[in-house]
Amino acid sequence: MSPITNKSLFSDPATLPWRSVAEIASKSAYRGAQPCAPTKAQGTIAKSVLVVAPHPDDETLGCGGAIALLQSLKCRVNVLVISDGTMSHPRSRQYPAAKLRSLREGETRTATATLGIEASAVDFLRLPDGAVPTPEMPDFAAAVEMCRDRITAIKPDIVFLPWRYDPHPDHRATWQIVHYAIVGAHGCAPLHPQNSPRFIEYPIWDWDETQRSDLATGDRITAWRLDISDVVEVKKQAIAAYRSQTTNLIDDDPEGFRLTPEMLANFTRNWEVYIEEL
Repeated sequence: MSPITNKSLFSDPATLPWRSVAEIASKSAYRGAQPCAPTKAQGTIAKSVLVVAPHPDDETLGCGGAIALLQSLKCRVNVLVISDGTMSHPRSRQYPAAKLRSLREGETRTATATLGIEASAVDFLRLPDGAVPTPEMPDFAAAVEMCRDRITAIKPDIVFLPWRYDPHPDHRATWQIVHYAIVGAHGCAPLHPQNSPRFIEYPIWDWDETQRSDLATGDRITAWRLDISDVVEVKKQAIAAYRSQTTNLIDDDPEGFRLTPEMLANFTRNWEVYIEEL
């Protein structure tokens, strides 16, 4: 297998191989885990899947197609949003932090419902947007424990989490929090020593070539595409639920964030890209 480079991974993703949602759902690092397939005795077995989003909207942008397809296989999909999303429009008087947080969480609930997720399966850690803690910060351990509590309750077979080298620091910090919570490090015991879930990483800001960074030397990863053509219109509807991020809904912050059409085009294709460690 040729080594994965940023050129093949992001500049020329159409060269990446395909994987089906059935293959994703039926493979798990848990020993003895059942695939998402019907059995005479139990009917359809719902595998537990957790999608972790650094900000409200990342779950839909990066994994909206996978979420919809996994839901069609009767897999139970949970979403955990790490930050409160309040730094997208920090100077808005119309939407101060508390109101903006409520707005963005409401958008997440609408988007995930569009993708077929039950309201009870969506949770928010509400860590500070733009300052999600890293291992060097004093509140990192508390964030890890909060995340671990949710993971323990969900018992996921598969965890979707942001690409570990995503240019956005909140995305990298989110990867670290989830990784520490499950795998353990720096004195933290692993959550499931014998049965770690399968990690599948999704890129967001690496699609912007001005922010893209090089892969670390020696990384052994594989990347592939998931065909979402059957659900891409549903994904587009879910993305549209994020009016605060895609429209001029909040118009009183000149420096407020808005996803450009060029950036959105990376998430409305007929496929999604995923990365795994070998």
